[in-house]
Parts: sequence; C-alpha cells; structure tokens
Amino acid sequence: MSDERLEQLLATYRTLPASRRRAIARKANPAMRTRLAAVERDMTMRRSPGSMAALLTAGREMQAAHLDIIDDAFRRIAAGESIRLLVTMPPRHGKSRRAARWAPLWYLRQRPDHRVMIASYSAELAEDHGRWIRDAIATWADDLGVRLYPGSKAANRFDLADERGQRLEGGLIAAGVGGGLTGKGAHLAVVDDPIKDAADAQSPTMRKKLWEWWQAVLLTRIEPGGSVIVIQTRWDEDDLAGRLLVGDTAEDWIIIDLPAIADSENDALGRKIGEPLWPARYGRKALATIRRAVGERVWWSLYQQKPRPMEGGVWKRDWIDAARINAVQFSGLDMARIVVAVDPAGGESAVGDETGIVACARSFDGRLYVLEDDSANMGANDWGLSACRLALALKADAIVVESNYGGDMARQVVTQAWEQLRREGVTRGLLMPLVIEVTAKVGKRLRAEPIAQLYEQGIVHHVGSGFEQLETQMVTWVPGMDSPDRMDAAVHALTELADPDQLATGRTGIADERLAGRR
Repeated sequence: MSDERLEQLLATYRTLPASRRRAIARKANPAMRTRLAAVERDMTMRRSPGSMAALLTAGREMQAAHLDIIDDAFRRIAAGESIRLLVTMPPRHGKSRRAARWAPLWYLRQRPDHRVMIASYSAELAEDHGRWIRDAIATWADDLGVRLYPGSKAANRFDLADERGQRLEGGLIAAGVGGGLTGKGAHLAVVDDPIKDAADAQSPTMRKKLWEWWQAVLLTRIEPGGSVIVIQTRWDEDDLAGRLLVGDTAEDWIIIDLPAIADSENDALGRKIGEPLWPARYGRKALATIRRAVGERVWWSLYQQKPRPMEGGVWKRDWIDAARINAVQFSGLDMARIVVAVDPAGGESAVGDETGIVACARSFDGRLYVLEDDSANMGANDWGLSACRLALALKADAIVVESNYGGDMARQVVTQAWEQLRREGVTRGLLMPLVIEVTAKVGKRLRAEPIAQLYEQGIVHHVGSGFEQLETQMVTWVPGMDSPDRMDAAVHALTELADPDQLATGRTGIADERLAGRR
C-alpha cells in the first residue's frame, strides 16, 4: 500500500465512530495496529486539554464537568472563534491548573503559530504557570510535536520550534497584574486569579490599579481576532469580574457562573439547586464544613461567587415585611421629627458606589418610619440639591451627613445647595434644616446591629414598597463587607431619631459619639 493511500485510509479512520474504529483495530495486522494506536493517541491529544492531560499523566489528572467548560472554551478558540469569556468559580476546584497550565499547553500544540499570554495577580505566580508549561513542553516534546526554541526558554517568555528545530511564530508570555507586557501581542490572553487576597480586593486603590492595567496594558496587547479568558474567584462587587459585568462591553462577554453549591434553576451545568460543583472532591458535607470555617462573607463571595449574598445578613426580610405600612396608614399619624440622611459616595468603585439619601421620621410614641430613598450615583452638588429638595418636601428638621470622606465639605455642600435653592425661590423663605455631621467612629457592625434590632422588635416601619434596593442591601449585608450607601444613610437617619435608651438595650448596644451632647 502506498504512503499516500495509507494516509487517506488513516484520515478516514479518524472520522469513524469509536465502535467502528475498535472493530477495524481488532482485524488489523500488527504493523497497522501500531499505526492505528498512534492515530488514537493523537486523536486523544487533540480532543481537549482534559483528554490530553489524562493521557500524558496516565489518568492521574482529574476531569470534571466544570473543567469541561474550560476545555470547550479553548477548543472554540483553537478552531478560530474569537470570544470573550468570564468564568467565576470557587478556589481549589482545579481552575488554575486547567485554565493556566494544561489548556494553554494544549492550545499551543494545536496552534503553534499563536502566542499565549498568561497573567495572574503576581509575576511570580504567572511565571510559575509559564515555567510549568515550558517544562511540560520539554518533557513531552515528542507527544506534543513542538519544542522550545534554543535561546528562548525563560519561564516568563519563550518561543516554539518545530520538530526540525525551526523557529515558529508561537510562544508564551507570562506577567503579573500591573506588570509590563511589552513586545509581541497575543492571540489568546488568559487572566487567572487577578486578585491576590481580601486586602487587595477591599482596597479601592488596588482595584483601580487592576482596572487601569486591564484597559491600558492587557487589552492593548490582543491581536486582531484574538480571545480573552478571565477566570477568577469573586472577592468583591467591584473586582475585575464585577466591572466587566456592568461595563459598556458586558454584552460581548460569555458569562459562566459556577458556585460551589448550585443556587439557580439556570445553572451552567444543569445542576439542581443544592448540588455541589465537584461532588467527587467536595460533597455537601465537605462544603458545609468549609462554610462554617470561613464564615458567611467569605463563603458567599469566594465559594458562591456572590460578593453580596442573596439573604442571611444582619437584617431579616420578614422583620421589614411584618412592620410595613401603606401611605394611607401613615397619613393618619403625627410625626415628632423628620430627618434626611446622606452617605456620600466615598470610594473609587465602579460598582454600586452611590450616594445614599434616605428620609426617616419618628412619631410621638417613639416608632420610626422610613419615608423615602432618593439614593443615586451623583456628584457633590447634585446630592446636596437632592437632599435639600427632599428635606423641603418632607419639612425635615435636620439633614444628617456622613462626613468621614469630606470633613467640613459635607456641611458646605448642603449650605451651598440650600442657598442655590433659596436664590431660585424654591425654599419659600423656610429656614435651612439643622446640618448634623456624623463621623462613624465604631465598626459598621456596631452601628448597624442596634438599628437591625429595632427592626426585629417591630419599631421600624417602611412606608410603602418602594425600597427594593435599600431592603436588598440590608438583608444581604454581612459584617465584614463594605456597607452600601443606602443602608448606611438609613442607619444614620434612624440612629439620629431613635431614643438612646432603645439603642442601648440591644445585644451589643452602641457607644457612638454621634449621640453625645445632643439629647
């Protein structure tokens, strides 16, 4: 049989179903069986990163349904598709080993003319991935069909060569977030774990630095028609994934959310609610142990990929709903005081960084009422005007302003806004409400819990049902998280209105200096 004829037969063999291939192999002579075994090995290597890994490690490399999703993304890109993919999943579930090691190795075998970029939170980690891939190429060069080009073998940057040692166009670049990516561009960028730890995740400066690097460095290195894969554990609402989810290009991204425990009927793997992501390694019992060990905040962010959990915070939704009254019921009540509280946006977050503006009242019998929530994303002049207009509409006697971020600026913003409204004739000669500046000198939990306890006692009533965002922030806030602005504004207002004895009777009490000398 001629070599050409043999190659044609082997090409046809590759297209046949497995049962048919096995039947052909059983009837083949020893020489042909050897050729068919080589074809089968090559087919396995080509099938996916997972199948290649299993073959090269004699089955030691584990495979799971969630890793198949990563494999599928690399298959699509290797086939010529240009995609933007965001995968969020918990730690210790094999994401880095697959997405930043085996899958790029497989991709370079498929496309040795392409350059792959690996980026992680530190140059050291990125170079570890690069070193692993480099050493794997040296170890399995014959199986992979590519080699390292002599003189270009650094862990953070290497080029490929063919079996004859001729330099190819492809290779790898590895760098840490914030580092330079000068030189050649990349056909595929894999950003794996761009955030190191909770300290970096909670730092507005570090989050801003990461975002600037993403926009000005990484994205500018992608070749036309190139692809980007971001795979990370969620840390904060404003982490890289959070900004991508709400950014102008959000619709360009394929989003695959993989919580440790399925919590949606639209689960990416088709799991039923309550089913673990990787039951072979982390079953329900193991995950329950992890949840108890790490606490609710870490569990919901790192394991469930929801930096702000769905429920289970300091407030309970039943407390709010049980005490809710309608506008007609409220209209028959007399109020002793009404205040508007403002919590100005103070960080550099691109997600949920609002100015909280909430109006509350106290009746003569000591009950408290949430009247309005006018919170929004706005600058200082706008929030000053908004707070003053709300105070005018409700005839509030005070405007309570969180001054942590601005010092005397908070009072000045309110004063200037009121003066502007006076010149426009809006104030109708009314005196400006008292401006009460508050500085939160105790932890967020110590400020929030006494107010939450008033809800539990049925003392606080929401008037109407137009507080969906505020109420969601309340029932999903877990101590340790950054507290959202709407919730903080409500806490400021209710703390100002509540009887100090009420605040002191809770399980924790409160020793906030805002209460000193004013009652």
